[in-house]
Amino acid sequence: MSDTTASRTPLKVLVYSDDVNTRKQVILALGRRPHPDLPELKYVEVATEPVVIQNMDAGHISLAILDGEAVPAGGMGIAKQLKDEIHQCPPVVVLTGRPQDAWLATWSRAEAAVPHPIDPLQLAEAVVALLRARVPATTA
Repeated sequence: MSDTTASRTPLKVLVYSDDVNTRKQVILALGRRPHPDLPELKYVEVATEPVVIQNMDAGHISLAILDGEAVPAGGMGIAKQLKDEIHQCPPVVVLTGRPQDAWLATWSRAEAAVPHPIDPLQLAEAVVALLRARVPATTA
């Protein structure tokens, strides 16, 4: 790992679910640095829709992971609202109840969908791909 990679500002990842265990699973699956080419991740855990909107409106989030099974506000509906209302909205990953729900994620305009139960490799692959597109490459 180069010094420039290690010193970069952490990327803020919003993790939304009404279930604290789901939020913890996401954070454990990704860890602090899911790929050596990316800066460390700093997590913003959120349990309610208004706080998701507040954080996304503030403009400091690099990526959002939204639980499609959250209640009363599901992640897919929130994703659609964010994409409709925020200019240059950061990428969104939705956690779906099952693989067959991926079409709903398409409707929500989320860039990626990962089904429950969370597969750490599948989640990391989706997150790394989306963050790489937003983070300038480093030269060693």
